Amino acid sequence: MRCVKLGKKIYTNRDLSWLDFNNRVLEEANDIENPVMECAKFLGITSSNLDEFFMTRVSRMINNVEKKIKKKDSFGLKLKKIFKKLEKNIHKFYKKQYKCYRGFLIPKLKKEGIRFLEIDDLDETQKIYLKQYFKDTISPVLTPLAIDSTRPFPFLVGRNLNVAVEMKDEKNNILFGIVSVPNILQRYIKVPGQEHDYVLLENIINWEINNIFELYNVISTKFFRITRSSDLEIPEDSLNLLQDVKNTIKKRKRGDVVRLELSREGNKKLKKFLSKNFKVKKYDIYESDGPLDLGFLSKFYKESWNPKLKFKPENSISIFKNITGNSLFDMLRKQDVLVYHPFTKFDDVISFIKLAAKDPNVISIKQTLYRVSGNSPVVDALIDAVDNGKQVTAFVELKARFDEENNILWAQKLENSGCHVIHGIPGYKIHCKCIMIVRKEGKNIRRYVHLGTGNYNDITSKYYTDVGLFTSNKKIAEDVSNLFNFLTGFSENKNYKKLVVSPHYTRDTIISLIDNEINNSKKGIKSKIIFKVNSILDKKIIDKLYQASSCGVKIRLIVRGMCGIIPEMKGVSENIKVRSIVGKLLEHSRIFYFENAGDPKIYVGSADLMSRNLDRRIEVLFPIEDKIIKSRIMTILKIILADNMNARILDSHGKYHRAICDAGNKIDSQHELFDFMKI
Repeated sequence: MRCVKLGKKIYTNRDLSWLDFNNRVLEEANDIENPVMECAKFLGITSSNLDEFFMTRVSRMINNVEKKIKKKDSFGLKLKKIFKKLEKNIHKFYKKQYKCYRGFLIPKLKKEGIRFLEIDDLDETQKIYLKQYFKDTISPVLTPLAIDSTRPFPFLVGRNLNVAVEMKDEKNNILFGIVSVPNILQRYIKVPGQEHDYVLLENIINWEINNIFELYNVISTKFFRITRSSDLEIPEDSLNLLQDVKNTIKKRKRGDVVRLELSREGNKKLKKFLSKNFKVKKYDIYESDGPLDLGFLSKFYKESWNPKLKFKPENSISIFKNITGNSLFDMLRKQDVLVYHPFTKFDDVISFIKLAAKDPNVISIKQTLYRVSGNSPVVDALIDAVDNGKQVTAFVELKARFDEENNILWAQKLENSGCHVIHGIPGYKIHCKCIMIVRKEGKNIRRYVHLGTGNYNDITSKYYTDVGLFTSNKKIAEDVSNLFNFLTGFSENKNYKKLVVSPHYTRDTIISLIDNEINNSKKGIKSKIIFKVNSILDKKIIDKLYQASSCGVKIRLIVRGMCGIIPEMKGVSENIKVRSIVGKLLEHSRIFYFENAGDPKIYVGSADLMSRNLDRRIEVLFPIEDKIIKSRIMTILKIILADNMNARILDSHGKYHRAICDAGNKIDSQHELFDFMKI
């Protein structure tokens, strides 16, 4: 088959594709089959996702369009045209969120005895309780600010709840006021009476607004929330990375306002007053048909007293459950070990570090850290290793967006313990997931390695799906050692024997492996490609996949989020099928399968197929060579490709549709994999 010339209409813009993904999450919030608290959680996630999208991608697009810095995206699509479509689609999405909240979630919660009450719904006892709660808990932390010629409009932080007030003084002069509501206050307050009745914080504040502005007559109130741009990058040539990260965090808090959210209550004067002071345009204003910031529902999810209101817990296994002392290293000398979280417990990774920290024969531990939890057992284990006399080096990525402050805190904690900490490297983010343990065994030195697709985070590992490999393979261990030496600045980035490392090798390696499938197809040899990734947006790889498709290669893509490919277009992508899995777990693993004439090549790793991962990050793909593990990975892919409950299929028009589910043959890959990993 001849390969066709490609045009601009065969790509999907990344931001429009991201919004499609958030729509798929919203479908889960609207799914009548999901337990009610899971619906609440999914709706909360869509709100938090949208916040971050405005803070980064939307703010960047506004800057590019208004200042004409960049006229086209990476696919050559006109940004101005895309931005107009994006604005329109976001407004539609915003309305769909509140339709879900009002029309679906609230009635479904009510059926389970959970109610969000208005003030007028309360009895006298409940009102007395809330008045006292306001006096004791809410009022002390509120600061009412009147705005006039001597008192200018205040600076307000992003993503906080605020209330604007129109009022009259004793001379009937109109003036405005603002009350900023600190995030430390609980957003929903449980009231006495029925066991599960709640009142939202803003309802209480609005009820007591006259007591807040005692000297004035309140005419109207309107709750509002702003989102500020956080699209700030750390200087590439930074000489003091820690200080530059701290400075960037401060600047981010004062970014331009890119979205103004308003409650429908209140008059037009308040809307005009706010839009003027924040200098926002019509399309930057979002009026909600419900409480602002539905992200509070993610916290409310934890309030559930009834396990039936959530997904049934699945039982994961521990590979190293009965492993103690030297037996772990004895096992890894004999065989590689595959883990797949949360189907297998993240405790296995923690055990690996803890055993190394205590083992008298372990000399050193080196580890990359991108995002960890607030009270991380991984960090604690590294500190224990230092206390036990090990040489410990942690490669901490301070530039992990929105985790910078957390990363600074535990980086300093590690440094204070005596751990050698590398604060990233200029020009790149360290996004690879690697641990190397160096152990003295008799007269020899042996290295043990863990490589993975996900962060060393014990919290997210419970709901992110991630693959990891434990190995003592000498060639892989040597590559990891060379990688760490490159990160410390003591060696050049070398040609690796087994690993595929960004930014120098990943794109070329993947393209070469696709070319191999193309050549096999032309020879009449069976050819096939399966990619499981979070995102695929790199134009060079997409074009190569289009070429492979037109040359007869069967391509199956499992893409959770952003996808620049449009499948099943005649003459371009007829042999490409794309699916997205959105379920109770967040699909996060990256797997790359190439048929290779019947001797499959499989790579697993930290990199998505995006220019940032391939050109501006340190990423690692590692080969799966053990025959048993390779077979298990192939079965995992087969299970995911058979999913007809969580899967959405992308069509040739760039639209997603739920997979066709036969009532007698329901396949939930996330549930199936809990059982499979026990085998």
